[in-house]
Amino acid sequence: MSSRIIFFIGFSLFSLSVFGQGERDEKAMIADFKGVQFMSPDTSFYINFRFRMQNRLGANTISGTDLSFNEYDARVRRLRMRVDGFIMNPKLTYSIQLAFTRGDQDVDNTGIANIVRDAIIFYHFTPKFYVGFGQNKLPGNRQRVNSSGQLQFADRSIVNGAMTIDRDFGLKAYYHNKIGEMDYHLKGAITTGEGRSVNSTDDGLAYTGRVELLPLGEFTGGGDYSEGDLEREPKPKISIAAGYSMNKKTNRTGGQLGKELYRPVDMATWMIDAIGKYRGWAYSVEYIKRHVDDPLTYNLSGSLRYAFTGDGINHQFSYIFPKNLELAFRYSRLTPSVKILANESRKNILEMGTTKYFNKHRVKMQLNLNYMAVDGNYAFSHSGNRWGVLTQFELGI
Repeated sequence: MSSRIIFFIGFSLFSLSVFGQGERDEKAMIADFKGVQFMSPDTSFYINFRFRMQNRLGANTISGTDLSFNEYDARVRRLRMRVDGFIMNPKLTYSIQLAFTRGDQDVDNTGIANIVRDAIIFYHFTPKFYVGFGQNKLPGNRQRVNSSGQLQFADRSIVNGAMTIDRDFGLKAYYHNKIGEMDYHLKGAITTGEGRSVNSTDDGLAYTGRVELLPLGEFTGGGDYSEGDLEREPKPKISIAAGYSMNKKTNRTGGQLGKELYRPVDMATWMIDAIGKYRGWAYSVEYIKRHVDDPLTYNLSGSLRYAFTGDGINHQFSYIFPKNLELAFRYSRLTPSVKILANESRKNILEMGTTKYFNKHRVKMQLNLNYMAVDGNYAFSHSGNRWGVLTQFELGI
């Protein structure tokens, strides 16, 4: 057996213990050897190319009683290329992710195409402790850290959309261990607070921390960051987590996301979430609360831009039938604080989703039906209420 083969086998065993098997955005994905791969003859570097696309067609009705469509969504939602690997040593890894669609580049908020989503270098000091330097997702709420390719609905919830902390550039650290039979994960980050692909930053930084407890042990294949129980966990598994992020002097309406504010603000975000899986059943919940002392900002002409403040909760419940057909339900509530109530209404969304998995999350067809109720009033005749339908096909490696 050649030294190259011995090295490759050793690397495989090492990476399985270090990186786990599920798809996450907090580490280089090289353990499962998915995608198009290349190992240099001298084993000094390894590279893994993958892609995925999401093509969709959807529409919203005029109101809860008028079922005529007046808003349409027909486009390539995401087209991404991801490159992971190591250089010189399996302990020195990297992850790069590029986006090629307008909706994935934050063009409407920034005015430029932000193609780079992830560009980060990791160093693994031990199988339990590693650090990252660069741009990737912060250790925020679970649904955001879930890859968009691991979702059981075509889109994340309105709660995530309004208050997630998303991606940022800086230094991150990750540690996991066990106390008896309980696994735990500690994650922290010090970042610029300005989001991705900015040209310059100020002296205000963002400080983020997260703790995850898995009292019944690790999920199969990293399933705590994959929606739906495709693994059909033979024993109950639970993960409970809490996090906090303080973004000092942020210039954007959503901290790392959104349009430019007319003056910087300090933004605090609290996050609590949990997920459980057992024999095809899955349930997840997350609560996010955001606070800004004075969220309203004005320019010299009196135009207003504000940071979203308030709280929201999201519940998802699902079961996967034989032949990998899944039925899922979601309830989301988003409540703005009194400081912005004149500009934002309370929203509740009920959603039902059906997904056919052809190759787990890599190849799947999704059909979602939702009903949005404004101001907590579910009456079909209430102003602002509407129905929505969305179908999406995902293909990737």
